[in-house]
Amino acid sequence: MNVAEVKAYQTKVDAQLHEAKALLEGLEAHAKGKRAQAEIDKIALLKAKREEIEKRVHHDLKTAGEIALAAKVKSDIDAEIARFNTSLSELSAKAQS
Repeated sequence: MNVAEVKAYQTKVDAQLHEAKALLEGLEAHAKGKRAQAEIDKIALLKAKREEIEKRVHHDLKTAGEIALAAKVKSDIDAEIARFNTSLSELSAKAQS
């Protein structure tokens, strides 16, 4: 993984996180309207996780001087994003039902 690939990856993840943020805000407004505290709590957890991933993307990848380390960080972030997206999809499906 070279510097250009790291920057492209950061841009891709930033776009995904931006979309997730918008979806979470919509879900939160919907849950607050229903006064569904369990959903609101789950949204708060997902918001925190999104912020954690965002920090990792910007901090860990920037400080990953070695290409091998950058690849490992990317792999870890991909796994976190996959889990995050699964949770977000489950919450979204529940909110729509």
